[in-house]
Amino acid sequence: MTDGKRRKGLVAVAALLGGVLTLSACGGDDGGDGGGGDKEKPGKSQAQVDKAAAEDASDAHIKITPKDGADNAGINSDAKVTVSGGKLSEVTMTSAAGTEVPGVISPDGTSWKPSGQLERSTVYKIKATAQDSEGRKATENTSFTTVSPSNSFIGNFTPEDGSTVGVGMPVSITFDKPVTNKKDVQSAINVTSTGGQEIVGHWFSANRLDFRPKEYWKAGSEVTMKMKLDGVEASNGVKGVQDKTVSFKIGRSQVSTVDAKTKRMTVVRDGKKIKDIPISAGSAENPTYNGQMVISEKFKETRMDGSTVGFTGKDGKGEYDIKDVPHAMRLSTSGTFIHGNYWGSDSIFGAANTSHGCIGLNDAKGAGDPSQDGAWFYEQTILGDVVVMKNSPDKTIKPDNGLNGWNMDWNEWVAGSAV
Repeated sequence: MTDGKRRKGLVAVAALLGGVLTLSACGGDDGGDGGGGDKEKPGKSQAQVDKAAAEDASDAHIKITPKDGADNAGINSDAKVTVSGGKLSEVTMTSAAGTEVPGVISPDGTSWKPSGQLERSTVYKIKATAQDSEGRKATENTSFTTVSPSNSFIGNFTPEDGSTVGVGMPVSITFDKPVTNKKDVQSAINVTSTGGQEIVGHWFSANRLDFRPKEYWKAGSEVTMKMKLDGVEASNGVKGVQDKTVSFKIGRSQVSTVDAKTKRMTVVRDGKKIKDIPISAGSAENPTYNGQMVISEKFKETRMDGSTVGFTGKDGKGEYDIKDVPHAMRLSTSGTFIHGNYWGSDSIFGAANTSHGCIGLNDAKGAGDPSQDGAWFYEQTILGDVVVMKNSPDKTIKPDNGLNGWNMDWNEWVAGSAV
């Protein structure tokens, strides 16, 4: 053999051996006795090595969702681990900051999920280990990113879970982003009542959806809202992240009717009149809205500044600024309250309408005298109770000004549903 042929032959052998050695390093030892492995069996091919490794692989097959590299993952139910042909032995989930996320392996060992809601705009890593019936291990890893605030939406709702409210309290949801897919979003929200009443949703805008029955809720019933918005698109690329159930109780029925002409309020509970109270409503220049108004907030004392609701004098300051209004209960978003009044003469109640649109009840400064009408009504009232104003020279309050959808005809209410 010439030197040239010899060099070519050596190069070819070296290349072949280099390939075998490299592939063996990836495939691993074949488990031969004496620790010699392929050294004692130079004729063993890589295919044989791979086949032997595959035959010894675990029967446990792990699946992790979301898939590796996913983004815009949901924060409630997207993350989970399942296994077939074995049982999970360990699952760890951590955020990019290294914080471990608690989770639970199912009693049968075939699945795992986080114990609570994940954070938005966060990278998470999951490592799962399982064993088959022969104790052979399998491991899987994945990393994904949850949906960002800019690509997700939430609904802020009233009333609160576990609360007891009056018969007029609607389920009112305000979304933090406009909803264009109203049908999909509304279909993912189900409101039911033990009172057996038909409940219909109405869209006041792209951001607000209220639910109510045709008549007031039945006293003593329980209302449940199931919000299954996780993964539901509000608009292109904007998905929901909420998956929750909220229940609240309807208390006794209390509806109070205020007559601007007689300047008195009649309080009716469960169909029986329990008190008649003299009041002072809005003046002729600033009359009180007519209509059915639902109490949405209560404050033992609060500040009322006329400049915040459009009552501004020539000096640019509010026409009034009372820093300690007692027993104030909100009736509208625009600033209508029924509240105690300590600054007016006792003689105006039941005799003159003097306010800027609120309904005033005789009361004491400091909200500390329980014998006053304002204090009595405050203590007897819960959120969701109804105050009906009549015979005022003003118009009927708009249904979306506060929680006052009862001022809309039922057929019009139903027409505002997307489903």
